[in-house]
Amino acid sequence: MHGRENDTVEVVDTVEKSDVALREEAIQAFWQEHDVFNTSVVTPAGSEPKGDYVFYDGPPFATGLPHYGHILAGTIKDAIPRFWTMNGYRVRRKWGWDCHGLPLENLIEKKLGLATKRDIEEYGVKNFNEAARDAVMEYADDWKQIVPRMGRWADMEDDYKTMDSTYTESVWWVFKQLHEKGLVFEGFKTMHLCPRCGTTLSNFEVNQGYKDIKDIAVTVTLKLVDDPDAASLLVWTTTPWTLPGNLAAAVNKDFEYVKIGELPTLDEAKGKGECVNFYILAKDRFEKLILNDGNDFEWKLLDGKEYKVFETLKGSDLIGMKYEPPFPWLKEQQFDGKENAWKILHADYVEIGEEGTGAVHIAPAFGEDDMVLAKEHGVPIVHHVNESGHFKDWVVDFAGQLVKPKDDDDSGVTHLDADIEVVKKLKEIGKLFKKENITHSYPHCWRCDTPLLNYATTSWFVDVPSIKDQLVTNNDGVHWVPDHVGTNRFGKWLEGARDWAVSRQRYWGAPLPIWKNPETGEYKVFGSLEELKQYVPKSGNQYFVMRHGESESNVKGVISANIDNNDSITDEGKKQVQKTAAELKDKNIDLIIASPFMRTRQTAEILREVLGLPETSLLFDQAIREYDLSDEYEGKKWHDDYAKQNFATWEDRFTKQLDGSENRRDVMKRMGEFLYKLDSNPDFSGKNILIISHGGPIATLRAAANGWSVEEQKADYDSGRYFENAQWEQLHFTPLPHNDNFELDFHRPYIDEVVLEENGVQLERVPDVFDCWFESGSMPYGQRHFMGQAQSDFDPQNGVGLPAQFIAEGLDQTRGWFYSLIVLGTALFGKSPYENVIVNGLVLAEDGKKMSKSLQNYPDPIDLANRTGVDAMRLYLLSSPIMRGEDLNFSEKEVLELQRKNIGRLHNVLAMYEMFADGTEARADSTHILDQ
Repeated sequence: MHGRENDTVEVVDTVEKSDVALREEAIQAFWQEHDVFNTSVVTPAGSEPKGDYVFYDGPPFATGLPHYGHILAGTIKDAIPRFWTMNGYRVRRKWGWDCHGLPLENLIEKKLGLATKRDIEEYGVKNFNEAARDAVMEYADDWKQIVPRMGRWADMEDDYKTMDSTYTESVWWVFKQLHEKGLVFEGFKTMHLCPRCGTTLSNFEVNQGYKDIKDIAVTVTLKLVDDPDAASLLVWTTTPWTLPGNLAAAVNKDFEYVKIGELPTLDEAKGKGECVNFYILAKDRFEKLILNDGNDFEWKLLDGKEYKVFETLKGSDLIGMKYEPPFPWLKEQQFDGKENAWKILHADYVEIGEEGTGAVHIAPAFGEDDMVLAKEHGVPIVHHVNESGHFKDWVVDFAGQLVKPKDDDDSGVTHLDADIEVVKKLKEIGKLFKKENITHSYPHCWRCDTPLLNYATTSWFVDVPSIKDQLVTNNDGVHWVPDHVGTNRFGKWLEGARDWAVSRQRYWGAPLPIWKNPETGEYKVFGSLEELKQYVPKSGNQYFVMRHGESESNVKGVISANIDNNDSITDEGKKQVQKTAAELKDKNIDLIIASPFMRTRQTAEILREVLGLPETSLLFDQAIREYDLSDEYEGKKWHDDYAKQNFATWEDRFTKQLDGSENRRDVMKRMGEFLYKLDSNPDFSGKNILIISHGGPIATLRAAANGWSVEEQKADYDSGRYFENAQWEQLHFTPLPHNDNFELDFHRPYIDEVVLEENGVQLERVPDVFDCWFESGSMPYGQRHFMGQAQSDFDPQNGVGLPAQFIAEGLDQTRGWFYSLIVLGTALFGKSPYENVIVNGLVLAEDGKKMSKSLQNYPDPIDLANRTGVDAMRLYLLSSPIMRGEDLNFSEKEVLELQRKNIGRLHNVLAMYEMFADGTEARADSTHILDQ
């Protein structure tokens, strides 16, 4: 069998495309040429569409190239909609982009060399967020090439982005609805804080990051103030770094405790039977420790020392006793409620287990149970660690040290560093009874891998427990594949649902629409831009905008962009202006501001005279002039010589820079600056102002007033709204949160700069942004800019467009997108926003490890597609156990084998048919056995 072509494999740098890959690309070209996808949506299989089959697409990040996980999910999201299209249903497949959140912020921090929130704020929130905006779609063009090449149909042109203002406004609407239903509240709770990211995480985010680590547990002595034997309560903790923040201790009032005495080590002292130290711990724990040592003498041996039980106490005997804190620094601080600190309290949650002493130390700012207990007894809540994870300055011996740093082999930093220093100090001051090494599960940030801190802080929550029963009921009606994910993993999670923390102390995200009145303490929650605008202080001005009358350059249809041009208005232009002046007479114009060009000057003079205004009421302003264009365009045609030759796309008009010329964005910026400056000028408040300018600048002025995006301006342009000569209209304007391009922008810092007032009092914005999971859960509404009003194809209240018949994502989304979707759908409309879910497992490398670019342990998807074709990859994934939530060790060999045995065999059958086809007409009623 020597000489077969597959006996040897030639290794080449560039993968040559196989015949099957070339055939697939030809099919893809045919689809594109004939717009097959869009045609299939409009006219699915069958004579008449049977209706809509609704599909929601969870958005990916475009900050990296698609990997096999994306290809798997995309294949599932393509196969099911194709099936229903072939059954005669319209299946719209709107693509989306996930643009916000910690993953992107962490990426930008690395690119900019920023390590902390302080670094970001020194760099500038505006600069940081603009860097994020620039990076978020970095690979979008690559996605638009790769996704279709993987055989997937999706509308990637009419897409949605979670950073779009329309999307954010819908998120505001969702939040306002929850607020009005009483499901939103501000709370001071202990939450898991990532000190590196500087923000709290929600419960389901925390659950994604647990890992087993080695830690230090310590037993510490708390010396009782009034005990006749000067005994110390022994408390046990696995977080030594919390001990400087100790404010109480807890025992269980129903347990038995023992006071034990430590025998002196000197024989002569030992004979007297006198003890040098006394300790109190749970009786059961002491006995277990003794039994473990196999000692049954009167003097009990424990950890190399001898002890004697002197007294048995009830836990209730210890309640209320005062003790000296383990470290002196907190006691030296001034704070309210200090008189209630450093007492022994009762706590039901204190148990006798396999570890500890039956007594625990309480640092109320660093544990949920601790904080609840402290509030119950008036114990103050004081932080000895700041939100960046460092000991505060008054923790003298450890000031500024990170309490739980991320392990870094290069710098020699470990998560144990602070704990080790605390243990050393405890030993030095005689407060350390015992130290031991343990291994336990500890939460880490799911994005940056930093150990999390349990940290009491203020956050905004959605009251999920109040709708828990309805969530469980709604989930029972969802068809899950595999079923056990919905009933067990997801169902159990819903049964234990807790308050959802939806605010983040970060930067690149949709801002919370909450403002506080500092005088009344009341909060304002806005559900739309229009609601926000009601609280923007008004200048009292009314604005009217008008284009100049017909000029000589208009008659010739040429560019006249030089201010020195002798380009006057025509006789027809004068008639147009006089007609407009008559229409404006009842508008009580107080002031005319015009471009200083000849044609706009003449227009303004005629209007002033007809309206009977004094000369002082006419002003000229360079800011509202015609486009600045290079002299080479003078006398040329606007469309043919300027626009058509220079701008291939609409976006080019805003971004492309021509020598000596302004682009559309430049003009919009100066027109926007003019308008905002005018509106804030106290000399012009309460005026009716007529602005006279040119066609293009007027279009950008209207865009700036409305905060329109590039896409919205194109829609306006396509609608034919371009001003004719002497045309006018009222320009409704309220200052908006806007970026430097005067586009509506809800991001920080633009939203922070908006001034809102209530009865003369300036409101203060809550500076937080939304948890990006809240944004993704709002996707059914955000992608349509839904604000509560029924749309033709989306009316959630009446079941149009919601619920979706199908969604699909990976197993990790059971506590992510699946969860946020159903919480918001249930809270808003009382139902699950999806009916059927396919949950896929993870795609791993062939050796079972995580796919890693650095390890190069998986084939490049495009290279594999060029070798085997995409159909083989799709069939391999769809026929594997990964479709039922199991993990898959991806095997390139198995893809190749499947391609040969299935795709190749089908092509061979076709080739055989074509070889012997004799022109016989195909019939459906053939009785030949081969046909059948």
